Amino acid sequence: MNIIVDFRDDYRDFAELCFKEFGDRVKHWITFNEQYIFILYGYAIGLFAPSRGSSSKQYDYLCEDSEHKHVGLVSRRDFFWKLLDCELEGNPGTEPYIVGHNQILAHAAAVKLYKSKYEYQNGQIGVTLNTDWYVPNSNHEDDKKAASRALDFSLGWFLHPLVYGDYPDSMRELVKERLPKFTDDELTMQKSNYAKNNPNVDPNKPSQVTDAHVDVSTDRDGVSLGPKAGKDSWLAVYPEGLKDLMIHMKHHYEDPIIYITENGYLDYDSPDVEKLLMDEGRVKYYQQHLIKLHESMKAGVKVKGYFAWTLLDDFEWARGYTMRFGITYIDFKNKTLERIPKLSSKWFTHFLNT
Repeated sequence: MNIIVDFRDDYRDFAELCFKEFGDRVKHWITFNEQYIFILYGYAIGLFAPSRGSSSKQYDYLCEDSEHKHVGLVSRRDFFWKLLDCELEGNPGTEPYIVGHNQILAHAAAVKLYKSKYEYQNGQIGVTLNTDWYVPNSNHEDDKKAASRALDFSLGWFLHPLVYGDYPDSMRELVKERLPKFTDDELTMQKSNYAKNNPNVDPNKPSQVTDAHVDVSTDRDGVSLGPKAGKDSWLAVYPEGLKDLMIHMKHHYEDPIIYITENGYLDYDSPDVEKLLMDEGRVKYYQQHLIKLHESMKAGVKVKGYFAWTLLDDFEWARGYTMRFGITYIDFKNKTLERIPKLSSKWFTHFLNT
């Protein structure tokens, strides 16, 4: 398999087809959804399609069982790491950055096209970026720098070039020649086509997973920063992080207009349907996060939209139907896929009508 060096023209043509056919009705466009997630798991870890990266024999140290050891930006949980096939091909030290670079350029090409040719449709175009908020493990300066690097290697990886024309300094310093470079024309295009409406390291074995030189955990000294959303969940409930992230984006990325396209709480599937329907944890989650979002808006953050993740229980990547994020229960064993509103659905109805 070869990584296509440049597909921006193909992507621009695809985008133009969409603008032509649907632009009279579609007024909000998203070029890519959560690039960090599908690049990390598709080209660095190898769990998602096209299953490349750490599963290469050259980088099989990433497949070794380390009993929940946290490396780089990824928490090694037994479920995920046992799924890895260490015989697959890939180079996690270069491919993720090539793919990400291509997509940044493709995004910029689509935005440039829309602004130059289809702005009369009176729509908006942006990109959906996935990130966590990182809290230093202590007040030590090294921990503060680690938290900053973690953000650079997730949110900054894709947003920094669109605002400032290049990758964060920390990425340039640590990834070095493995990180692609923008040409002078591309540097200009990134900045001019920033759409403001959307979110133990071995140096001899490079990988995007470990390049940030950061150890990430939802726990501090064995105590979770917030209640876990389900037993052994990778999600810890920390509403303050949403506010901190919003304010960070305001001050570091030219005060953008923001649409939060996914924010939600999981329950693991269970035969106890009544328990799933009485999702008090999800209700509390949305209450707390919306309060913090409101505080962000009062602080001047330009939040224009918020989407709960999600309306219906869905199919979650490698976890399939084992996780339920919906405010509406779906009976996947029933041919009719019966829908039953959960407590959170009723809460949202009341909230939106108040």
